[in-house]
Order: sequence, then C-alpha cells, then structure tokens
Amino acid sequence: MTEYGRGQGSEPWHPDDPLYGDDGWRGQQAEQGRHSSYDGQPQHYPQQPQTQQQYGDWGTGERDGYGGQQYPQYDQQYASQEQPQYDQNGWPVGTHPQDPYAGAPADPYGQQTGTYGGEQADYYGSPDAYPPPEPPSRRRTEPEPEPDWDPGPDQGEHAFFAGGGDDDGDQEPGDRRGRGERRGRGGKEKQRRNGFACLVVVLVFGGGLGGIGYFGYQFYQDRFGSAPDFAGAGNGEQVTVTIPAGSGGFAIGQELKKMGVVKSVDAFVAAQSANPQGKTIQDGVYTLQKEMSAASAVELMLSPKSRNNLIIAEGKRNGAVYELIDKRLGVEQGTTAKVAETKWKSLGLPDWAANHGDVRDPLEGFLYPSSYAVAKGQKPEAVLKQMVARASEKYAELDFEGKAEGLGLEGPWELVTVASLVQAEGKTHDDFRRMSEVIYNRLKTTNTETNQLLQFDSTFNYLKGESNIDISESEINSNKDPYNTYTNKGLPPGPIGNPGAEALQAALNPTDEGWIYFVATDGVNKTEFARTHDEFLKLKDKFNAS
Repeated sequence: MTEYGRGQGSEPWHPDDPLYGDDGWRGQQAEQGRHSSYDGQPQHYPQQPQTQQQYGDWGTGERDGYGGQQYPQYDQQYASQEQPQYDQNGWPVGTHPQDPYAGAPADPYGQQTGTYGGEQADYYGSPDAYPPPEPPSRRRTEPEPEPDWDPGPDQGEHAFFAGGGDDDGDQEPGDRRGRGERRGRGGKEKQRRNGFACLVVVLVFGGGLGGIGYFGYQFYQDRFGSAPDFAGAGNGEQVTVTIPAGSGGFAIGQELKKMGVVKSVDAFVAAQSANPQGKTIQDGVYTLQKEMSAASAVELMLSPKSRNNLIIAEGKRNGAVYELIDKRLGVEQGTTAKVAETKWKSLGLPDWAANHGDVRDPLEGFLYPSSYAVAKGQKPEAVLKQMVARASEKYAELDFEGKAEGLGLEGPWELVTVASLVQAEGKTHDDFRRMSEVIYNRLKTTNTETNQLLQFDSTFNYLKGESNIDISESEINSNKDPYNTYTNKGLPPGPIGNPGAEALQAALNPTDEGWIYFVATDGVNKTEFARTHDEFLKLKDKFNAS
C-alpha cells in the first residue's frame, strides 16, 4: 500500500474500492495523462470519487482534501481534451497495455526517477514481475482449487489406490507439478504403505467370509448333517477303556473319543440310542480297538467278550476278594490284605460299621458284589475304596439304619450280618426269604427248639477259613470261637461274607410261615424247610440217604 491508496498489483482497482474512479477501468485509463501536485512533486494520480462535503468540488476550484491544494480550471481542461476510443477488448485505440504508473517521474520518498539506483524499474520484465493487467473483457477466472485426490494415470483412480498419502500437505501453495514428480521417494513409500493397507483389508474381509462360511457349515452339520464316524470294526490296535460307574452315553462317548476308539461323541450317542436290544452299557474295563465305527463299538461293549472287569461274586469272602485284586493289579500276593488290615479306617466305612472288637475283618460285608474297573497301575487302596463306597451307598439306599430296629436287631451292623448268613446258607434265590425267617425265628427269646442257637455250618467254616459240608459233632462242640454258632447264642460278631442285592432284600422282608429248620436235601442246590423238630428229622434222614 502506498500513500496513493494502492500499490502495484496484478489487477486494476476494484469498483468497490472507495478510491476507485467513477468510470471504472475506462476512467482509470482516461486519467493516465492527469497529474496533481503533492509536496511539490508531480504525480500520476487517478481520479477519485469525492463528496462535495469532504473533498470540495473538483470543478469549482474549492479546497482539496489532500493538503488544501486547489485545481482551478481542471474540469474545463479535462473536458476540452479529446476522448480516447476503445477497441473490442477494452484497450484505447492505437495504444498497448501498459502500467498505469509507468509515467510516474520519481519515487516520492527517494526523489529519484527509478526505484533503486535512478532508473525506472521494469515491473513486467523481471522474473519476479507481476503479470501485466488485462482489460475486463479478457480477464480469466481463478483456477478451481486442486482436488484432495489424484485421478492418477487412468484419469479416474482414487488417491488411496494411486499412492496418495498423508503428506499431500507438504506441497507448497501454487505448486503445480505432477504428483509423482513432487513426491519422489516418499511417494513410493506411501504407495507401498497403501498397498499393504489394501492387502490387510482384503485379508480381513476374506477371513471374515471364511469364518462365516466355516461356522455356517458347522451349524448346518450340527443341525442337519450326520456326525463324523469311522468305518469298520477297527484298525486292529487294541486299547483298554475304563468306564466309571454312573456314566451315561455322552460321558462314555467322550472317553471312547479320547482313547481313539470312535471319531465323535455324537455318533456314539446316536448308535447307542439306536441299539435294538435296548440295553445300557455297564461301568467297567473294556478291551476295544481304535478307529471303530460307533455302531461296532456299541455292539462290542454290550457283549461280555469286551468286558475285562474284576467281578466280585455274591457271598464271596474278603480273603478271596483280596487275592483277586492282587492278581488284577499284578502286585505281590497279600498286598491288598495288608492294606485292608492297616488302613481300613480310611476307606470310607460308615460310622455304625466301626468299633466291633471281635470281628475277624472290619471290611467283611462291605466289598459289595459287582463289576469293577480294575487295571494295572491302580493302587489296592483305591480299589477297596470303590467297593466300600458301593456297599455304603446300597445300605443307605435300603435304609438299614431305619429298619434294623423294627426287625428286632440292635442296628444296621447286625442287619448286614443277617444278610450275609442268608447269602451263605441259601442255595437258590427262592430260598432267601425263607432262610431269613429261619434266622429271625431262632433269634427270638421264645425259641424253645434251638434255644436261640443258630447252629449254622457257614459260621464255623468262616472261622476256619474253609467251606466243608461235613463237620464232625465233636469238632463243633469243642470250639468256643465267637463265630461258632453251635456253642454261642445269637449272631456272630460280624458278617461272614459279602451279601448281594437279593440277600439284602430278603433280610429286610422275611416270610411269615413259621419256618425254623432247613436241610439241603441234595447237598447242593435243593433246600427244604420244616416248622418242628420231627419234620426236621425226616428231612435229615432224606439227606443222609442221598
């Protein structure tokens, strides 16, 4: 900005400028020949729009607003000049575009004719010059701002795919060079980064589609597809599988899949549900093969051939059970018996089964007859705990504690003892309830037939560790052991074996037919009963005759 109101610029004064002349561009061009005196210096001064109150009247010679100078006869002189003619582009006829200030004789502050050094400065010839002004009819509109994205070589590619990046702002204003020329090495790095970003997007999108497809397939398979399964009866490689007690189809399937027998739990459950026999798979140890079809595994597990359990028969004494456990575990004979003798208190007996001083074995009657999963590697203590737990659960299920008193017994311990006697003396299951009535009738204080003596060979054989049928009368009468029921009234100190389920039920539900005597007339399977001593003698003669 100079003291004249405008400095040099690329365009003429704007009509909204308060110092712009009344005639716009044409008025400015017309005033190139007019001068005014300012501080004694002739100046090129454009015509200014002035109000009469502020600057006076140009035509009347009144005081001028710029220092009080008067310009008489100015309008008349200007009006007498010939008015220039203009061509179609807005230039005066016969002239060329020029700087409106080119005629200024000198710098008002330097008293020189040029800008620096005395020569007139060329405002249009130097590299730093502004472009010459153009008439209004030839003025060009400003270029539109450069878009934020680069169309790229194909005139349509987005900056994200063409390599445009975050450093587009590094371009200087007015920098019109090509994007590739401007970026150089940085452009290549951005292209690599954006290419990697595209790869990540593709991978994420592809992974999402893959995940949706996978879970969709799994959903379809779970709802409508058949469960994965092997084909055939196995690959020949045998494997031992232990099924815990109380396991259902799903738990069994999980164990078989873990051991490599079946391919899926669902296939096994479906095969077990479809087995035509309607049987359930028992707990125990099974010898199977790997990679069996589910149907083949079910069929083999329902067959006794596959079971490799330790079977405890009804009525078996503890001594025989200990020997079976030693053999199955592959340990030295007598190992399990020693554990039972020293650790019986820690094996889970109920409280009412402890502290019976005259018993031969505290665990007798608590190694419940059943099938047990016993294999090498297990400890004898663990096996005994399984058996004791099974017996304790059974006695609790039958409510031995609550029912013992109603049967004239002192507690559940005596009830277990009665059941063991029923199991030992009965030959067939049909005999058990009658045998149970014989025991209760002989224990009664009103018994005048045997005077509360049980007189059972089974108790004497127990104390001897034998199983003889023919026992001499002298041998019996000379032995005063508590387990000798020929010389001791009432029940023996404890059970003499491990009763099974039917013997337990018979001990709880004896018959009421008056039986007090019995004789195994064939010595093996047939037992006959009598109410009086005379009937007993007849049965005895029958036995001796056989």
